[in-house]
Amino acid sequence: MNWQGWAEIALTLGLALALGWPLGVFMSRVWNGEKTWLDPVLRPVERVFYAATGVDPNKSQSWIGYGASLIAFNLFGFVLLYAMLRLQGVLPLNPQGFAGVTPDLAFNTAVSFVTNTNWQNYGGETTMSHFTQMAGLTVQNFVSAATGAAIAAALARAFAGNKLSGVGNFWADLVRTTLYVLLPLSIVFGVALIGTGVVQNFAASVTATTLDGANQTISVAPAASQLAIKQLGINGGGIFNVNSAHPFENPSPLSNLLTAVAINTLGWAAFFAFGRTAIARKDIRALATAAILILAAGASVIYVTESQPAPALVAAGVENPVYMEGKETRFGIASTAAWAAQTTGASNGSVNGMHDSFSPLGGGMAMLLMMLGEILPGGIGSGIAIMVVMAVLSVFVAGLMVGRTPEYLGKKIEAREIQFAMVALLIVPLSTLGFAALTVAWPGALASLFNPGAHGLSELLYAYTSATANNGSAFGGISANVPWWNTTLGFAMLLGRFVPIVAVLAIAGSLAAKPKLAPSAGTLPTQGTLFVGLLIGIIIILGALQYFPALALGPIVEHFQVLEALGAN
Repeated sequence: MNWQGWAEIALTLGLALALGWPLGVFMSRVWNGEKTWLDPVLRPVERVFYAATGVDPNKSQSWIGYGASLIAFNLFGFVLLYAMLRLQGVLPLNPQGFAGVTPDLAFNTAVSFVTNTNWQNYGGETTMSHFTQMAGLTVQNFVSAATGAAIAAALARAFAGNKLSGVGNFWADLVRTTLYVLLPLSIVFGVALIGTGVVQNFAASVTATTLDGANQTISVAPAASQLAIKQLGINGGGIFNVNSAHPFENPSPLSNLLTAVAINTLGWAAFFAFGRTAIARKDIRALATAAILILAAGASVIYVTESQPAPALVAAGVENPVYMEGKETRFGIASTAAWAAQTTGASNGSVNGMHDSFSPLGGGMAMLLMMLGEILPGGIGSGIAIMVVMAVLSVFVAGLMVGRTPEYLGKKIEAREIQFAMVALLIVPLSTLGFAALTVAWPGALASLFNPGAHGLSELLYAYTSATANNGSAFGGISANVPWWNTTLGFAMLLGRFVPIVAVLAIAGSLAAKPKLAPSAGTLPTQGTLFVGLLIGIIIILGALQYFPALALGPIVEHFQVLEALGAN
């Protein structure tokens, strides 16, 4: 560890947060239908979409109508992508001649990209054609991110409104977020990435001559265009199997910094957009403060643990050992630690290292950051939506302690909101631990694990945590492209995505119909240090404690096993 490493982590986290502020203001204007500087170019394009589909963007939908539109759109996207994956062999832009993928892998992949998870049970450069990557996976990278943003927009309107009958129009939110936010930013960012050396072409491969004179064939692809939305959309699915550890996708320290910062930028922007739309800027800053404190703590733990000497090297008597297994050797430990924390604190899933090779506590911390709810800052919109649910539970707990009806952002919090809040939060541990337990008992399922014992349990637990949390990062050490894993991970993604979405929309519908109340003497302040501390406590209790028995059997016991083995030697 050194001061440069700490400065790199602070710079990466700080830049994302700082850039999120102005982008959040712009995103809020888009959500609200306010005038933007892109209107002269994009407003006519937007009208074409509405005219072609018969959508009235000014017609507000009830939460049920909003949710039905959202589910119908995503179901259509799943069917279309599934068909594309199965028929890949007869579709154009396939210079590699790849055949269609198997039914179970097509199901897993289609679910993965529709749910903004981007879990990949395949090597991109050896499985997916250019057409599938661009017309299938990249398109879903845009619209799945816009779907998450739409949820936050609907919830923000519910808090801002007074006895509303609707929460907005899903189709308008989807189109506007894609056209005005995601597409322009991705174009600019994609061009910048090409400038740093990221590949962007339609060839199948290039041939390189090695130092000993041999020829080596290396796959290439239109990587920069997908990488841009992969990071900005907080998606994470890469063109290449090793993701952002591949030199064609992440060729330099500059590309590494840009893509690392992009992981969290629009997640933070959604926080600030929510605050402006809900007319609660200071309250949402408190939520952002809690999130950045937890994220910084997680990054610090990973950096400290991964900077310790490797126990095996210490036991072997190596002088000044450096623990570089699983790290990005081009950029150093601090870069990998910052990336690991940001990608698991958000629902991004991209990696520039191998979490399976981290120390037990380092890998366990990456897993824990996902278990906390993907709110640090989580996905675009989905992160702030679940963070607001955490805040609602916090004021409810505080209300129980002082004997007052809880309120948040001018809305009374009653039984209906708490019931749906618990549904949104409990589905994640239920799916994660439920599928993990079922897999342990299922004959033959454990054959996919490369390691036995506590580390094998960590590999298994990480997979279902990543899937249910819609993160998509892989711990590694697991061969999951088999029917059991493809199917169960797919259902875990569906539960983790759409159950919370429906629950949040139900909360939005309930709150929208309520009157907007002015703060009173009995209202719990939700802007200061006291509330930030209460919120952090609720997040840790609802996240860490639910998973503690599983973590104790996985990364924690493995840590003590390593120490025991080191002592024995």
